Amino acid sequence: MDKLTVRDFDASGKRVFVRCDFNVPLEDGKITDDTRIVAALPTIRYLLNQGAIVILASHLGRPDGKVQDSLRLRPVAERLGQLLRMNVPVTGDALGVGTEDAINRLKPGEAILLENLRFHPEEEKNDPGFARKLAGYADVYVNDAFGSAHRAHASTAGIAAYLPAYAGLLMEREINVLGNLLENPDRPFAAVIGGAKVSGKIQVLKNLMGKVDVFVIGGGMANTFLLAQGKGVGKSLAEPDRVDDARAILASAEEHRVQVVLPVDVVVAKEVTRGSEYKTVPAEKIPTSWHVVDVGRQSQTLMRQALDPARTVFWNGPLGVFEIPTFSVGTKEMARYLAGRAATGVTVVVGGGDSVAAVEQQGLAEKMTHISTGGGASLEMLEGREMPGVAVLLDRRPVETGKAE
Repeated sequence: MDKLTVRDFDASGKRVFVRCDFNVPLEDGKITDDTRIVAALPTIRYLLNQGAIVILASHLGRPDGKVQDSLRLRPVAERLGQLLRMNVPVTGDALGVGTEDAINRLKPGEAILLENLRFHPEEEKNDPGFARKLAGYADVYVNDAFGSAHRAHASTAGIAAYLPAYAGLLMEREINVLGNLLENPDRPFAAVIGGAKVSGKIQVLKNLMGKVDVFVIGGGMANTFLLAQGKGVGKSLAEPDRVDDARAILASAEEHRVQVVLPVDVVVAKEVTRGSEYKTVPAEKIPTSWHVVDVGRQSQTLMRQALDPARTVFWNGPLGVFEIPTFSVGTKEMARYLAGRAATGVTVVVGGGDSVAAVEQQGLAEKMTHISTGGGASLEMLEGREMPGVAVLLDRRPVETGKAE
């Protein structure tokens, strides 16, 4: 998937519409994690240094097509201005005469941020008229919002019908790193897949089946696999209607000679709440009225042993109820282990909200090879699905080599 990038056009003096993913967490109007803003800086700085007029756009939250003051992008513009050391004004609306005037006043090397695109219902509907109006602001379109690339929205897909479309530097890295996992990983290649439900990961497991050497499975989704093995899981989160899928995946793994590591011991709690009584039990002896909340120490050891030979590891999803500190031990241990492996030259790619959070909370993000900015997007790419926001970008044509006379 070789796409043209911001390096492939002359940005000097051009108005460049850059779709970013500034969907950052807010508390009381303050940004609690600016990772996505920082991730967009290389593309923005590159264009500004080239003398482009940069028109930034993003969504924030789910306003459902209505203006919500709590989801305005002013905090993002302020943080962006601090990081760029320049003023980044934010418009009152993504559309309108005032916005057009503000853009027309910009000089090369200056940037502006459009107000939340999702204040307009036409954005998520991929309305051609809305896309055309956005395109009217610029000469060139750049998509650097990998986290939204799996959505066919006006600013991620529709706009490319009206402007030449290029990948930003973050988008380029995401496509290359995740594409390499599917096409040419260093082997052995292992995938650690966790999270609540197996239903959301079935396609990933199926698509990776012929590509990985090891699957490590944890989190709530592991309970469905335990059911498939005939074990009881008490009151634990599980999907009994997906047991046949889990059995089919285990059978396929055996056929492809893929090692599957499931928990052999688990931490169980009377209630899935802070302060609840908990204990560690073998996976085949889960009490009927208790809940599985984490992997046990034996399981952690087995998982590490299975991952030790790996030269490439992809991790998506926590191994327990990560949001409760007592039940986050397995997830945090995995984060520390993988950071250590990355330090030895192993390629470690982390994608997914809670697994990324586990890495960042412990200050380990910079030690990993790559932290994907798109949880859902990274999964869809690994499912082998076409991503609308990537498909519309211009392809790099292979260089033709002439035959020697």
